[in-house]
Amino acid sequence: MSTTEPLKTLAEPWDGGETASSRALAPAAPTPIVPGGSIAGRSLTAVVAIMTFLAALTTGAVMMVVGAASDWQAEVGREVTIQVRPVPGRDIEADVRAVIALTRATRGIADVRPYSREESAKLVEPWLGSGLALNDLPIPRMIVVKLASGSTPDFAGLRGALAAQIPSASLDDHRGWMDRMRTMADSAVVGGIAILGLVLAVTVLSVTFATRGAMAANRPIIEVLHYVGATDRFVANQFLRHFLMLGLRGGAIGGGSAIVLFGLIQGASAWLAGTPGGDEASALFGSFSPGIAAYLGIFLQAVLMAVVTGWASRHTVNRTLESID
Repeated sequence: MSTTEPLKTLAEPWDGGETASSRALAPAAPTPIVPGGSIAGRSLTAVVAIMTFLAALTTGAVMMVVGAASDWQAEVGREVTIQVRPVPGRDIEADVRAVIALTRATRGIADVRPYSREESAKLVEPWLGSGLALNDLPIPRMIVVKLASGSTPDFAGLRGALAAQIPSASLDDHRGWMDRMRTMADSAVVGGIAILGLVLAVTVLSVTFATRGAMAANRPIIEVLHYVGATDRFVANQFLRHFLMLGLRGGAIGGGSAIVLFGLIQGASAWLAGTPGGDEASALFGSFSPGIAAYLGIFLQAVLMAVVTGWASRHTVNRTLESID
């Protein structure tokens, strides 16, 4: 090396030069106040995902219960039944014909279908079994009455006529069943709302504790930011952005998992359609599809969980910054 060449081992601060060590130490991009990939952040994402999943399951289950109850009420409300009991000294076949004639003459009746003795006997097979001699048993005869749409049947007049002419006949308009189903649906809605309230409360508490932990871990940085002129709004927005993204990620994971689960259940229900087990499950629980409204509700719940996460973090940050000031 020539002695006349300038020796330059360190770049002077005013000449704009950079050494390899300075480039290695300089951050490639602005570093956020709250680290994005921390263990606490991943744990909070998991909590939000679980809470969103539970809330979505509750919403879907409530929607299915309400839908099944509504279908049952619509189906049961379109027809009534008349039961004719066998009584010693009376011809049950004549009583059935008399009941049919009275029912067809009543206002608001669309169709009357009497069950035969064999069909009435099949109704008790689930309790007594098949292959039994039921001729000697006093099995009542059932008459299904379909109501005309848009009209109000005269049930009081029909009951009075049946009581006067065929004392062994009784009319059941299924009002008790409809009241029970309505009560069940209302109870499911109230229970779902209570569960959603608990889920939101747990989410707010989890976010509050996580925010306080992040504030405690980054307190020196926050104090330095205050000393250099950073406002409380700037610091609060940093935490809000961080926890809002965590809430969106957790809500998307939880809500998406619930949608996939409901889709699998709906697919399994369609695959089992036509089988004895599938038909019984469909008759008991109705359609296993929550419907478009439930899927939209799950999406809104995922967004709500993110908003709740961001709001809880901002509220906690503001209260903590007041204590620092």
